Amino acid sequence: QLDQIIIHQQVELLEAILGTETSSKYEIKNPLGQRVYFAVEENGCCDRKLCSPLRAFTIRIADNAGREVIRVIRPLRCNSCCFPCFLQEV
Repeated sequence: QLDQIIIHQQVELLEAILGTETSSKYEIKNPLGQRVYFAVEENGCCDRKLCSPLRAFTIRIADNAGREVIRVIRPLRCNSCCFPCFLQEV
């Protein structure tokens, strides 16, 4: 039973040194600090640079055996005065 999770983003060495953003990776831990899931964000380099917080992405969450347990998909949605009804959705 898991009533609380702690999410830690893993920072890539290349990202830290060059300041470029790479696909995000996360460790999802229980309150004891044990990893129970691992998540990887998939998107393109252009999405990260051009659309940063509004970017489209897919996050795959896997258990410790590497089996995918959840997939979160967020399509690209414009948020501008021309299209105010296109709110973000996952």
